Amino acid sequence: MLLVAKRSDWLLADMLLPLILFAPVMIFVMFSDLRWMRIPNWTALTGVALFLAALPWMGWDEAISRAVVASIVFAIGFGLFAVRILAGGDVKFLAALVLMLPPASLSLFGFVFSFAMLASIGVLTAARATVPAGLSRWVGMRARQHMPMGVAMGLAGLLHLAILTMNNFPMLA
Repeated sequence: MLLVAKRSDWLLADMLLPLILFAPVMIFVMFSDLRWMRIPNWTALTGVALFLAALPWMGWDEAISRAVVASIVFAIGFGLFAVRILAGGDVKFLAALVLMLPPASLSLFGFVFSFAMLASIGVLTAARATVPAGLSRWVGMRARQHMPMGVAMGLAGLLHLAILTMNNFPMLA
């Protein structure tokens, strides 16, 4: 059981409930982006729906903070999409993922996302080196000039959730 002196367990669970419920979607996104280099729109829409469903338990301050940060991420991502650095699915999913994160843990997420990016690049590079491009049916393995960002985003979201729950929500207390 998770106990923190400054907040009730229910409040802490409410802060992470959208992220917990979003975990299966993150796993699917990792698979989908590696397999087909596509992140379906329904994954981002599921994130928005979970956020909206959690509004009654979240509180207006937290909801507005999450929405503002997600809007900023989306705007920056749109700019990166316009210059062909990120794909549209990556931008939409990352904005939806940020909606799931408690605002107090965003700096931690930045570090976790950086780690997940480096780990994904390293593992994918090693895997691509061992499997000839023509032999893999997985588009993410064949697309040598592209990085399936869904792998890094999903990994970052799952690691972020694990860190927050295993450490009794240190920055949320």
